[in-house]
Amino acid sequence: MMSTEKQDAVEVHELEMEGAKRSLSVGAQATLQAVYEFPDCPEPVRQALSGWVSWQARVEITVERVIRSPTQAPQWIAALLALGARVAFLEDKLGESKLSDYLSRVASKRGKLGAIRLPLGVPGRVWGEAHVGRTPADAPIVAAIAVVDLKNGDVYRARLGMTGVWREAARLVKAAEGLVGGQLTEERIQPVIAALEDEISPKGDFLGSDMYRRAMAAVLARRAFDNCVKGDHEQ
Repeated sequence: MMSTEKQDAVEVHELEMEGAKRSLSVGAQATLQAVYEFPDCPEPVRQALSGWVSWQARVEITVERVIRSPTQAPQWIAALLALGARVAFLEDKLGESKLSDYLSRVASKRGKLGAIRLPLGVPGRVWGEAHVGRTPADAPIVAAIAVVDLKNGDVYRARLGMTGVWREAARLVKAAEGLVGGQLTEERIQPVIAALEDEISPKGDFLGSDMYRRAMAAVLARRAFDNCVKGDHEQ
């Protein structure tokens, strides 16, 4: 595996991994615009950056800055989580850690952030997104990004990143793991949505009450998974 050196911290480039696997390495000091412009940028990431992050913000804000303050681009963080992003540290000997662990401070004390790593070209990967805002141009009040990996028609990995339903800007819904081991059908999605409602803990504000956010979380998660059923493959 290519080492994470300091000069790589400002770059966005593709890595060749073991077993012909591909990975996108996004340096901590790279701008969001550099991520957006990268030809093989995963579509969920590109959409999250183009929808609610202005061009001016993208050219000024670095990856590290958003990781430290996820409220600046919560949908982008949700997309990274749903895609299974990992953190690489500047100190090579520290290896990698899940982004979800890094954001929850489980791994953030291990070392300085060097890069975010994203898998590319995952066979059988489908994804879906759904959100609600005051107007189509406004940042979402609640958003859901689902990424499901299929093999022979069965789910072998499922992640659902959501915003607007926790104290944190974005988190993964653990209930999504319940889809693993069978086909992606309405009958199997329903229990996940029911479990999600017990898992989230939204806090109301001027944009939406906690009851509104809870109701929208269930609706949007279902829509995101429905889009996965339709087969919106990662680009």
